[in-house]
Amino acid sequence: MRLLIKNLKSLVGIQRPDVRQLWGLEMQQLSQIDNAWLLIEGEMIADFGEMQNCPPDSLADQIIDATGKFCFPSWCDSHSHIVFAASREEEFKMKIEGKTYAEIAAAGGGILNSAAKMATATEEDLFSAASERVKDVIKQGTGALEIKSGYGLSYETELKMLRVIKRLKETFPIPIKATLLAAHAIPKAYANNRSEYIDMIIDKLIPEVSREHLADYVDVFCEEGFFTLQETKQILDASAKYGLKPKIHVNQLSVSGGVELGVQENAISVDHLEETNEAAIQALSKQNTIATLLPSCSFYLNIPFANAREMINQQVSIAIASDYNPGSTPSGNMNLVVSLACIKLKMTPEEAINAATLNGAAAMEISDNYGSITKGKVANLFLTRNMSSVAFLPYSFGQNQQELIILKGNVYHG
Repeated sequence: MRLLIKNLKSLVGIQRPDVRQLWGLEMQQLSQIDNAWLLIEGEMIADFGEMQNCPPDSLADQIIDATGKFCFPSWCDSHSHIVFAASREEEFKMKIEGKTYAEIAAAGGGILNSAAKMATATEEDLFSAASERVKDVIKQGTGALEIKSGYGLSYETELKMLRVIKRLKETFPIPIKATLLAAHAIPKAYANNRSEYIDMIIDKLIPEVSREHLADYVDVFCEEGFFTLQETKQILDASAKYGLKPKIHVNQLSVSGGVELGVQENAISVDHLEETNEAAIQALSKQNTIATLLPSCSFYLNIPFANAREMINQQVSIAIASDYNPGSTPSGNMNLVVSLACIKLKMTPEEAINAATLNGAAAMEISDNYGSITKGKVANLFLTRNMSSVAFLPYSFGQNQQELIILKGNVYHG
């Protein structure tokens, strides 16, 4: 099956096959070809170029005339909690009234609220609800997704969540990465014996997750009131013995030293970073560990936004992601994330798009096959409505500009 897309106003996000991650000021370069065509063979990008060199229509089995439209690589959302039992709009009013994240958690909200709802949810109900959310984000341009556990906070329920994520992997035509986040909070049952909960994660849960091949990564919420630096390192080191690579939730509420720990532990990414200092940024400079920023979380919680400009100036590799979850970011819309990266993180459209595509793919270790327009990569793409420029996509922050989604070389109808 050959699909020819022709008369594109612009083909955006072109990279050489050897470019799999961008650092700092490199992110300002977003290569594109105006008046372009793109040929897909089977699932893969076969070729592309200027219209003056477009292959004949007879070469293709299907032709799309994309006059006035832009073609982008799909968004690669490397941080989500899309499997959850129920929404938490009861906390929404508390936020409006000025309650902080910590105050809501102390009142029985937050992560423990989701964990209580998760405990009674069936696997089938979780899968059904999460499937609808995945369909929604695909239609909004997401073509790769990481999903974390972390609302189980018990041996049985964490495994239940990860088994749902495994089913999602098997069901949808996008790459989905699974992350074990049992160290998301200390459950009430272990409030007076946190070491027992950590021992359960290390001695019982991680081995079973490995045995069932349920996760690609392990994550820890390294934050004041959650897990300490020492506890985080203990869990990451134990996970490494089972081949689970590290990610860390860090510096969301305070500067903890977790960024530096993440770099030392060769973490694939350190995520959040709303609160940073010079030491944290310097630790990430020119490192493979990616700083995954979550601007829609800052927007929703009304907390500081990450210092993306200084990170870029210091040659940090940045991804942006949705943090889709029921409490602090009840949206998986990566178009809004890209807009907020421009508006609030002061990233240029080019930087934000690179952060949401190639670097997002790198934060899931799939940038060899996804995240850019490159010959030989999987054809996960979207075509926009008629647009005037690349900048119009984040500029039009209240609208999604996607008109056509292509996954594995096929038009996605959902």
